[in-house]
Amino acid sequence: MAFELTSPAFENRREIPVRHERPGANLSPFLQWHDPPNGTQSYVLIMEDADAPTPAFRHWAVHDIPAGRRQLTEGMSSKATAEDLRHAYNDFSNLHYDGPDPSDGVHTYRFRLAALPVTSLAFPLKPML
Repeated sequence: MAFELTSPAFENRREIPVRHERPGANLSPFLQWHDPPNGTQSYVLIMEDADAPTPAFRHWAVHDIPAGRRQLTEGMSSKATAEDLRHAYNDFSNLHYDGPDPSDGVHTYRFRLAALPVTSLAFPLKPML
């Protein structure tokens, strides 16, 4: 099998359920992956709105996910700042998941998971201006 990120919460190229939208329950979706590349020491996950007026509006960024982990449970990253996941600031200036909230119709959201050959990324704790 190939390294792949999937979610039982919604199908690829289908609408994200209201429970995962910002005006809804704003719950981060259940995500799972398998078959990471050899040498993986950590993962980074990014969710972006590819159709936002600004280039790739970031809704969620989690880094330093341990190599042995294979899933993120639903709601794990919702409005939480103290948990076992390390977040980077999203474009709402929050350290947690903020789901879709388009004001101008249907948008495309990309969930990207990268397997990294390092255990930790050196992100600043405060947003860079």
